[in-house]
Amino acid sequence: MAARKDHGLFGPGSITWRVHGEHVMWVAGVRALYLQSLYPRVMRGTFQNSALFDRKKAWARFLRTTDFVAVRTYGSKAQVKEAGERVRAIHAGLTGYDPDTDETFRLDEPEGLLWVHCGEIDSYVDVARRAGILSSDEEADAYVAESRRAAEVVGIRRADAPASRADLADYFAMMRPKLYLCDEARQGVLNSFNPPFPVRLAPLRLVVPSLNTLAFMALPRWARRIFGVPTLPTTELSVTLSLRAARQATSLLPPPPRPATAAV
Repeated sequence: MAARKDHGLFGPGSITWRVHGEHVMWVAGVRALYLQSLYPRVMRGTFQNSALFDRKKAWARFLRTTDFVAVRTYGSKAQVKEAGERVRAIHAGLTGYDPDTDETFRLDEPEGLLWVHCGEIDSYVDVARRAGILSSDEEADAYVAESRRAAEVVGIRRADAPASRADLADYFAMMRPKLYLCDEARQGVLNSFNPPFPVRLAPLRLVVPSLNTLAFMALPRWARRIFGVPTLPTTELSVTLSLRAARQATSLLPPPPRPATAAV
């Protein structure tokens, strides 16, 4: 098959394609959800608008999210443009209520969009580095820099998105005074351990507790403290070794599916 000239935002030579082509990144996706839930304004907006909290609709909503990430990563420029316009249009029409400030806010407000982006990218780069997908801090920084292209898809200015792991650390240090564990976040974590899988995927329930626990313990120390989980001296090493073992165990599986036009 002839190589496709339009590789979208990244392409086969990108660090992003290398990172997202690994099954262990499912752990990063769950870690991102836990981290994102610590900003109450975003979590409440999600709770008030998203089908993720409706067990009859949650699986379909989850699949739409994973499809969006796949298209954003591997799709053609036209596919990415269409997906981005669709997501931005949905967000533009939704609002949430923040009881902390007694305000109604738009779901596409820049601070919320940037929080979700940074939670996602920090999770991807942290898991990829610790699992051995990224072999150096320089590669990790290059991945974060590439992710600014993904930020633009949902309406974030490239200049506002972190370009390195140091930028991410500075961003989270700035945001930490605004973070706490709200009731909606507690409910989201509990729901994650009992996902509404369709019948054909019911056996996956056996691996969910281990995967979710690993994702949770991969959170930064400060995030685990907000959740009220104590940190032991051996936690970081144990998580890193578990991530490397998980990557090795899944290395022989077929690669994750990509949009049809992303074949090379």
